[in-house]
Amino acid sequence: MTPHAIFTAFSTIVVREIRRFTRIWAQTLLPPAVTMTLYFIIFGNLIGSRIGQMGGFDYMSFIVPGLIMMSVITSSYANVVSSFFSMKFQRSIEELLVSPVPNWVILAGYVTGGMARGLGIGLIVTLLSLAFTQLSIHNLPMMVLTVFLTSALFALGGFINAMLATKFDDISIVPTFVLTPLTYLGGVFYSIDLLPGFWQGVSMANPILYMVNGFRYGILGVSDVNPFVSLGMILLFISILAFIALRMLARGKGIRH
Repeated sequence: MTPHAIFTAFSTIVVREIRRFTRIWAQTLLPPAVTMTLYFIIFGNLIGSRIGQMGGFDYMSFIVPGLIMMSVITSSYANVVSSFFSMKFQRSIEELLVSPVPNWVILAGYVTGGMARGLGIGLIVTLLSLAFTQLSIHNLPMMVLTVFLTSALFALGGFINAMLATKFDDISIVPTFVLTPLTYLGGVFYSIDLLPGFWQGVSMANPILYMVNGFRYGILGVSDVNPFVSLGMILLFISILAFIALRMLARGKGIRH
């Protein structure tokens, strides 16, 4: 394919994905905003006033970066897994399979669409957080790079989940039994410095810990792990998942019968 044809295929997938989640905004954009507002009220105002400071900041300011990242993670993942699996279920995926579009363009299009939703939700949650606390950016490049890479990582994860899923129940297993526990145990609501040494070591095996702390460093300037280690870990996971996704596409895993 020519560069123009590749760009046309890529942009078509991205535009379709963006139109898809904006058309049903009451299901894709509104619920995360409402959920995060409740987190701000309950954990930030009510519980946070009793906790006091954490990491040198009031509790509300400390948890805001984690909550923003949590919304980006879940939204990026959910957009790709639901969209690609729906294509499989409706058998419209066959149109892509018979087209000359390279596999990496298909993957890049879906991942970019997932990132658009995840980053859009992240922006909405950030604006909502300003009603509860003041945010000051400590390191803008680190903040932007971390949130973009994290969004891409979980969009890739959603793509792999969609390829492996055989029924609608399969696309809810990973978010329920993997993403949710890892997110809550990933330092969103606490610093791992509060944990005993053994559990600090266990927490270091949680990949979401690096994403939350990298983003928190970009905003507040504090982190439980070295921010450059966080970026390195995210890039490593992206490379692994991208390789797996492309291999699965090449083999037609879950989409060719």
